Amino acid sequence: MVLYEKLEPVGPADVGILGQLGGRMIRPGTWDQLGGMAREKELIDRRVILPLANPQLAGRLGLVPPQAVILFGPPGTGKTTFAKGVASRLGWPFVELFPSRLAGDSPAGLASALREAFALVAELDRVVVFIDEVEEIAGLRQPRTISAAQGVTNEMLKLIPPFREREERLLICATNSVRDLDAAFLRHGRFDYLIPVGPPDDQARQAIWDRYLAVMPHGDLAMAEIVERSRLFTPADIEFAARRTAQLVFERVMFEHGEELTTTADVLRGIAETRRTLTEEMATQFEQDIQDYARL
Repeated sequence: MVLYEKLEPVGPADVGILGQLGGRMIRPGTWDQLGGMAREKELIDRRVILPLANPQLAGRLGLVPPQAVILFGPPGTGKTTFAKGVASRLGWPFVELFPSRLAGDSPAGLASALREAFALVAELDRVVVFIDEVEEIAGLRQPRTISAAQGVTNEMLKLIPPFREREERLLICATNSVRDLDAAFLRHGRFDYLIPVGPPDDQARQAIWDRYLAVMPHGDLAMAEIVERSRLFTPADIEFAARRTAQLVFERVMFEHGEELTTTADVLRGIAETRRTLTEEMATQFEQDIQDYARL
């Protein structure tokens, strides 16, 4: 079997629109940076990327490729990197919309800015649109009350159906608190999947540690202890702990003329000097959110 990959350059018109939106092409290999998150990668690959990358096969089988998904989970678990990885794998332009920035750029307010941004997006041939912290524009609406925030939510609800009418476009929204999203926003017909992206399990933490420790000279390491001591660490936490470990070894060599090999004690000290992003309570809440909201 031979795999051929066709890379189509972005057209001149698309370049101008991307510039207005602050979009860009994501470099190849971004997907591979998500080392260790095998469970989430396989799920997103099967549900999202492959149907979009193989529309003819999907069409023959009656499968409609997804056009809007939500990634939810605690902070630091890699939701933004997943979104960029999807754009990289598809070879589509990546546009990230920042609600706070849109609100500041438009005198008419956030609802108008969203409408203008999606109008520009509609002119692109293909695109991945990413909105992080989407609860800022699709939060729970209170009954029998009128507010500017509710007007923004209403506008976002109106923008999704037209976005879904065109092929080769994908909306990815991310949130740390899926329970704070408006119920109408989560309905079938607006988002195809609600995918949890949580803290790495033991196997995933091992894989992430292996990636960072591979560049450090070291002898035998007690990986089982390292993995256990970094329980509840997000990928970002592990990256910081690995960087802290390297700094500790560097300072030991520089000031104490010690051995250049990283030891288990060095790694455990790096872990001890890293503040966890997650708490037990947050992990428990995430597991409940999976039961209440996940749509796979």
